[in-house]
Amino acid sequence: MNGLVSARTRFAALALLSVASLGAAGCGRQAHANRVVQQSATPEVQVAAASGAEQAPPPVVTTTLPPAPVPATFDVAALSERVKPMVVNITTTQAKDVQAPTNPFEFFFGPNGPSGPNGQGGPRGRVAPKQTALGTGFIIDASGYVITNEHVVHDADEVRVRLADERELIAEVVGRDPKLDLALLRLKGASDLPAAPLGSSDQLRVGEHVLAVGNPFGLGHTVTLGIVSAKARSIGAGPYDDFIQTDAAINPGNSGGPLFNWRGEVIGINTAIRAGANSIGFAVPIDALKDILPQLREKGHVERGKLGVVIQPMTGDLSAALGLDQPRGALVAQVEPGGAADRAGIKAGDVIVGVNGVTIGHSDEVPRNVARNRPGTEINVSVQRGKDVRQLKAKLDLLADEDDGSEAPRKRDVQAEPQQRASQLGVAVTDAPGGGARVTSITGEQADELSPGDVITEINGARIKDAASLNAALTRVKPGSTALLKVRRGTLSRFAAVPIPAK
Repeated sequence: MNGLVSARTRFAALALLSVASLGAAGCGRQAHANRVVQQSATPEVQVAAASGAEQAPPPVVTTTLPPAPVPATFDVAALSERVKPMVVNITTTQAKDVQAPTNPFEFFFGPNGPSGPNGQGGPRGRVAPKQTALGTGFIIDASGYVITNEHVVHDADEVRVRLADERELIAEVVGRDPKLDLALLRLKGASDLPAAPLGSSDQLRVGEHVLAVGNPFGLGHTVTLGIVSAKARSIGAGPYDDFIQTDAAINPGNSGGPLFNWRGEVIGINTAIRAGANSIGFAVPIDALKDILPQLREKGHVERGKLGVVIQPMTGDLSAALGLDQPRGALVAQVEPGGAADRAGIKAGDVIVGVNGVTIGHSDEVPRNVARNRPGTEINVSVQRGKDVRQLKAKLDLLADEDDGSEAPRKRDVQAEPQQRASQLGVAVTDAPGGGARVTSITGEQADELSPGDVITEINGARIKDAASLNAALTRVKPGSTALLKVRRGTLSRFAAVPIPAK
């Protein structure tokens, strides 16, 4: 996965739309069952019930401190000693034999790593024996609630948690969110535990000192110091990527562990590392956990709102074709009929520039700002349509766990079909069933955003019925300008900006 590998450490027990977008490994297990962060299916959720009649669980009590200025220096040793009791080591066991998956640790260690020829694991693809995995977590409630990565406890039959005072307790998984790779555990028989205060990842600044505490390679409580290297990183782990990047050393076994600021507040959950790189680790922002924590506790899973649009990134060419000053926001390529966006009046060709008052600079920001709202919530969406910015209200639907419905263009024999050259676009086209002009071949370099099989349905807002109407419309496009095409690829539509050569 783009060189990102799981850091959850697993040992053989021997003697990872709201919006569909067009165009990591976790830190925890060793041997066969290293898991890539990205998860698509919703796993089984175990919810602990009170004895007798069902009762609403009490809310998880978390601690948040008011903001304070960052000092020039701070006592790392004192901070480490203070936060150590808040961090736990996690061991999970799969009692049944499982099919050993492809091992992403090869990307981290190379072929002779823990599951390679000289490691503890066996060949890929065989049935693995009983497995044990190691990870990290941190206490967020004195009554025994713990946060960790979902991939640390995924498919586990038993979860054991070792506290800093060496006590070992059985834990049950009460909530999971594979999309953010987070899980909520409850320790059986726990009370009066030291809870870690939760800070604000939104207020976190690049360059601030941070402290990572975890269980790398099963060594137990280990502290590493670094800084925040970057924020809002997208690493391809899922639809809501918004990672904190740090140079604090994060290794296999650190998955689910806390990233503290200088005040001892958790501002991130260590989740992924980049293979082959030095001091590049990624943490889920703590504000993302705050958004979903009530649902993890109450329901055991997370329900997210759905806007019902397909979006694509804005480029300089698209911005120029739309007559905008700069490439910002997210271009709406397609609107789901009858969906929240459609009901709100959002149209294909609009540019989403704000969600609930948050300015949208890039298309990646739309899915996570929409999905932090529950279904049924009414959100404010700012869209730019031409030169005007409109404020619309959308009542969100329920986002289901499903794919975006995209598919590759079907292969057809196009050689016998009559074709026409649309020389201004640098393509050859033919009539498309159902309307539009289907691209049969690329004849010019300017059409680098088009592919054979694409169907051109609009040009500069004018509808295209067939190949002849495309060529007629091209005669009205000014030479030397950029044409804005609406293109259907499979079941999805998108926009493409194609320069028109000057005569």
